[in-house]
Amino acid sequence: MTTTLDHLTAGGHRLEYRRLPGRRSGAPCLVLLHEGLGSVGLWRDFPEKLAAATGCPVLAYSRYGYGGSDPLRAPRPLHYLQDEALLVLPELLEALAVEAPLLVGHSDGASIALLHAADAPRPPLGLVAMAPHVFVEEVTVEGIRRAGEAFREGGLAERLARHHRDAEATFRGWHDTWLRPEFRAWNIEDRLPGITAPLLLIQGEDDEYATLAQLDAIEAGVSGPHGRLVLPGCGHVPQREREAEVLAAIAAFVAAIVSGTVVSETERPGRAGDGGL
Repeated sequence: MTTTLDHLTAGGHRLEYRRLPGRRSGAPCLVLLHEGLGSVGLWRDFPEKLAAATGCPVLAYSRYGYGGSDPLRAPRPLHYLQDEALLVLPELLEALAVEAPLLVGHSDGASIALLHAADAPRPPLGLVAMAPHVFVEEVTVEGIRRAGEAFREGGLAERLARHHRDAEATFRGWHDTWLRPEFRAWNIEDRLPGITAPLLLIQGEDDEYATLAQLDAIEAGVSGPHGRLVLPGCGHVPQREREAEVLAAIAAFVAAIVSGTVVSETERPGRAGDGGL
């Protein structure tokens, strides 16, 4: 498959990105938004498999401070996720002529997708939020503290150095921000009613960074059709731990959006949260 790895400027920084073509003419572009320690490279071969499963073109990029993008040179502000959602992402989509994306976000990237869908002038066609956060839980803080120990003593620094230009800055920009006492008040539940686009939520039942209270809050808050896929025996990275199920769920979700057959959990018979829309 032909791919493009290139750079552009968005949000005042040089960012790396990668595009994969789709086989279906007119299919929406799937825009991947990585986790708090992710990058283009750390998606591994998920973009290729996602393009194959859906027939859609796929765009992945590394945010400022990640991967081959400009390294982080200052502490992140408390509102950095909002800035990524409402300043950087719209500029990037415009620069790449992506007019009606379908967002696929993981962890921090899922929160960015939710914020973008809620408040961007041009909402996405839909969004997939894997392991999203809309408020800070104690389990999140504890998970980040454990990651700090792994970075200092457990080899995480060496692993991250293979994927980021400045692994120390990348890690500190995520770890130190989320552990700031002021960040405990971070909460975006008030933005959720602005989300009218179809939404698929995916989370591992054993997510070490969040509980299913995150999905409950999102479903209670959004205004559009939504469904959830909860994966037993799965942790924080469902697209890696339960790849086949995640790809199948996203492919079905995309097909429903393209065909115009998306139905809210609240509008269809059966148990809510069984994984479909």
